[in-house]
Amino acid sequence: MRRERSGREDVCPECGSRNLIHDEESGEVICGACGLVIRESLIDEGPEWRAFTQSEKEARSRVGVPLTYSVHDKGLTTMIGRVGRDAMGKEIPFKTKLQMLRLRKWHMRSRIHSSIDRNLAQAMAELDRLSDKLHIPSSVKEKAAIIYRKALEKGLVRGRSISAIAAASLYAACRLTRTPRTLREVAAQSPMDKKEIARCYRLLLRELGLQMPVPEAELRVPKIAAKVGVGEKTQRLAIDILRRAEKLKTTAGKDPMGLAAAALYIACVLNNERRTQKMIADAAGVTEVTIRNRYKGLKKALNLDI
Repeated sequence: MRRERSGREDVCPECGSRNLIHDEESGEVICGACGLVIRESLIDEGPEWRAFTQSEKEARSRVGVPLTYSVHDKGLTTMIGRVGRDAMGKEIPFKTKLQMLRLRKWHMRSRIHSSIDRNLAQAMAELDRLSDKLHIPSSVKEKAAIIYRKALEKGLVRGRSISAIAAASLYAACRLTRTPRTLREVAAQSPMDKKEIARCYRLLLRELGLQMPVPEAELRVPKIAAKVGVGEKTQRLAIDILRRAEKLKTTAGKDPMGLAAAALYIACVLNNERRTQKMIADAAGVTEVTIRNRYKGLKKALNLDI
């Protein structure tokens, strides 16, 4: 199989022609003008299999696991496991087992040899624990890991708690991706208190130049509804109430969780689903007074007959 390529980077040293022929069968690069063999014994870097569709190509590719920022070495390392048998299924001699154990020990030590690696290993473990407790998607956890790595590069972690910066990075990632997780929920699963996490969060905003989107109240409705067991019809009605109120500019400057709780309570009343203000307030993490105030504001703005 032969193919011609005329690229500026490949020029025949004999005649200066750019008409070069790549013969993939013989592994040679030949000048199409004078016949000079410019290169030979080229290595074919393509796969040894054929694929006719994109899905078949992706299924047959062998590229290893994808890179992930939520692991301190981005998932590029190798692991020496605790296996008692070799590839043929035979028992490994005792002397070889001791040697493999020593290799495994020093391999683990070399992975986190520097202080930055030790810092990242501890921080990524904390991020993984928090994400598991808060049911955070993997894409949001990756975003939090990137924010923490930027903070580490700028020296923001020095002199501060790793757990606090990791929790603040996760909360910032939730805000950036509009994932409904409050600072109170993050602090409840972190060993650091809410005040320290909030201080680190403001530090990340200031030093990294993060621009947070305006939180939307309608994204909080499914979370509250799942805790109190409200139906889908009532949820859609609550979201419709919030959208109508937003068009009237009556939701500006108000807590989105309180607005979502009040709209859900109104929807429950309109659809005859018995849910008390206390039940919805406990699920949303706000007070009953907040729900009553937001309830009055939405009722007046939308002229609801309740």
